[in-house]
Order: sequence, then C-alpha cells, then structure tokens
Amino acid sequence: MRFLGKLFIYFVIFVFAVIMAANGYSPILTVGIALTVSLIGYMILFVYPFVLEKRVERVEDFLLRHKHKPGVYIHYVVANRLDDEAKTTMDKLMTKYKHSRALATYKAAYGLYCKDMDAIRTAVPYIRYADYRAYYATLLLIEDGKSTEAREHLESIKKRWMRSALLAEVERKSGDIEAAVKHAREAVDTSGGAQRYVLHKEYERTLPQAVERVS
Repeated sequence: MRFLGKLFIYFVIFVFAVIMAANGYSPILTVGIALTVSLIGYMILFVYPFVLEKRVERVEDFLLRHKHKPGVYIHYVVANRLDDEAKTTMDKLMTKYKHSRALATYKAAYGLYCKDMDAIRTAVPYIRYADYRAYYATLLLIEDGKSTEAREHLESIKKRWMRSALLAEVERKSGDIEAAVKHAREAVDTSGGAQRYVLHKEYERTLPQAVERVS
C-alpha cells in the first residue's frame, strides 16, 4: 500500500512535469513545482507517521517498514525491549555516525534502555538540542534520588511531553501512582509518532493505567 502511495506521487510529479513542459513553462518553474510536490509527498509518507501520528498501531507499522533505517528502527526495538536487535541496531548507528554529537542522543537513549547511567552521563554534554540534553540530565537526577533538583531542572524544558514524562517518573519513584498515571497520560497525549509509541509501550509495562484509554 505504501509502495503504491510512493508510486502514485512519482507518477503525479512525472505527469505534471510533462504537461508543464508541453505548455512552454520554464524549466525552473517546472523543477520548483516538482520539488514542492516531492516535499509534500515526503511529509505525508515519512515525517507525519514518524513525528505526528497519534495512532500507535500506525506508528508501529511505519517503524517495521523501515527496519533498514537504524535511526528509525531503534525506536521499535527499544520500545519492545528486543535486546539483541537493540544492540545490533545501535552498532549500525555507531558505524553510520562518526561524530559524538550525532550519536549522543542515541547513546543516551540506549544507556537509559540498558540502565547504564554512566553512559548517559558521558553522552549528555554532547547532545545537540537543549531540551534533550536537559531531559537526560534530569533523568540522572531522578535516578540519583534528587527529586527536588529534578523538578527544578525540568522547568527549563519546553517540550510538554518531556516534562510530563519526567514528572511521571518522579511520582512513580516516590510511590504516588495516581499522580504518576496522570503525568504519564499527559506525556502520551502530548507526544506523537515514534516518541508516542515508545512512551506507550513503556507505560504498558510500568504504568498500564496510563495507556488503557490511549489509542
């Protein structure tokens, strides 16, 4: 079905280019419109399911269809705790990306998956984006039992799903399951795509009440 979707988009671009060329439109305008249509197609077929899609089953289908892309597939194997595949996929990422900053977020995520706090601590300074850097730094504070410092630290994070996910972890560790479930639901509801999928799968294991009503 997805192959047919791609084929249709390519066909539309080809037909559009032929019609414009036949009607004397300039090559620059023809190429410009073709690129615009290609970009829209890319947004529909890749960006939307990876970043914005709310239906977990649709995201799962997308991740499985992109097993050949380690940067995409890592979300599936981590979410489903497939240890062997997670290591293999991480090895592929290590081979693909040579620079510390390109790998830092993956290393931090994999460190969290393995419960390797030292790996997260090593990766945090190299994470490019401030919110992700603060997210993992706050997780370290939570793991160290510094809940007060963690609450203060997460105030600098702009992404709502990150703040809610961190608060859910703080409350879960403190034993306030009702508050943890509330924040976990907020985290899932305000996330999308692969991140929503990872959160959903994690809460199925740790806070199942939080995802009972989430689709």
